[in-house]
Amino acid sequence: MLQETKNIQIGELIVDLSKRSVITGNTEVTLTNREFEILYLLASSQGRVFSKEQIYDLVWEEPYSGDYNIVMSHIRNIREKIEQPIYIQTVWGVGYRFNKNLSSGL
Repeated sequence: MLQETKNIQIGELIVDLSKRSVITGNTEVTLTNREFEILYLLASSQGRVFSKEQIYDLVWEEPYSGDYNIVMSHIRNIREKIEQPIYIQTVWGVGYRFNKNLSSGL
């Protein structure tokens, strides 16, 4: 799914696609492959709202007709690991987006 090779820096958060690493402040954060792909998807499309279904389809690269709680679980884990819930916003009744109001290093 992830074909671009650019890094994303927003505030203290750096998402490095080539190294598949995430740094917040001066600390490297360990994410699972799925968590990294979800974070990169949201961060590379700041402000765009993705439904749980869209996130699943894009990250897992397959349609899913079951329970989308797996996406919510990954979002919760990402928020806990990057210790900044300001990055990923919940759009109630719709899905998730990356906060477009943060300063970007792009």
